[in-house]
Amino acid sequence: MRKTLAIALMLTASLGLAACDKKSEDKAQDATKHAEQAQEKMSEAQDKVNEAAKENAEAAKAQAESNAAAVKEAAPEAPKN
Repeated sequence: MRKTLAIALMLTASLGLAACDKKSEDKAQDATKHAEQAQEKMSEAQDKVNEAAKENAEAAKAQAESNAAAVKEAAPEAPKN
């Protein structure tokens, strides 16, 4: 009787645990969904990095032009003969 009761309890417990667990398919779908979201976020981040690099290049160009204009204004003109 005890052996039968013990086996019945173990079977009930294992079925209960199996019923509560997510299926591996659900876990795989969740993982795929999260991977896609991560890829989208990485793409957005890369776009922002590219935009920042472009703005930085434009700022450097403007700074170089400003420096060139300042040097030109500061240099005295050579006397004409």
